[in-house]
Amino acid sequence: MSADLPVVVDASALAALAFGESQASALAQRLANRRLLAPQLVVYELASVCVKKLRTDPTQRAALLEAFEDALALPLELCPVDAAALPELAEARRLSAYDAAYLWLALTRQAELVTLDTRLAAAMSNL
Repeated sequence: MSADLPVVVDASALAALAFGESQASALAQRLANRRLLAPQLVVYELASVCVKKLRTDPTQRAALLEAFEDALALPLELCPVDAAALPELAEARRLSAYDAAYLWLALTRQAELVTLDTRLAAAMSNL
């Protein structure tokens, strides 16, 4: 894949990659040499994942915080989203407004959407 071809990556995929979950290797291959896009909210969603992991396993604090910082350093283009468009899109596709932001970005940028969220993936494939 070419770095010129954009891909919208959601927090589920970035979190799996950042925190070394079982899908990390496959995701890394899928995202390699691609132009990564995400709505600005992805930073806060990743922070939330990190906090949950810190609470679940405080013995891994240093590693988790380092993984979060590494994720923030990825070459990820944070993109604005038309918030006014989200309620209708979310309602039509039975998504949260957060997930609708990823879908909206993928649709408007004509980009592939990479997610581990089955509902969001289905919403994208059913268009």
